[in-house]
Amino acid sequence: MAYKCDICSKKTHAGRQHTHHTGVAGGQWKKRAQTTMRSFAPNLHMVTLPVGGVMTRMKICTRCIKRIKFDNRKAADKPEVPAVSV
Repeated sequence: MAYKCDICSKKTHAGRQHTHHTGVAGGQWKKRAQTTMRSFAPNLHMVTLPVGGVMTRMKICTRCIKRIKFDNRKAADKPEVPAVSV
């Protein structure tokens, strides 16, 4: 299974990384720092959520977990509006 968020499809990306140093033999940036490729992975966690009435284990990024918690808290705080008949 891919290292990818099941909700927002966030996945691993490649990028460059290098060390910052001032150079060699006292000269500034005479010899540049090497850049190497690395991968940036999302912060994924296994979470059990109800999907269609069935509890399902999903790999979700922390941003989606935070959003789900916020939505649940917001729904719990929202008062029920009684139906008004005219």
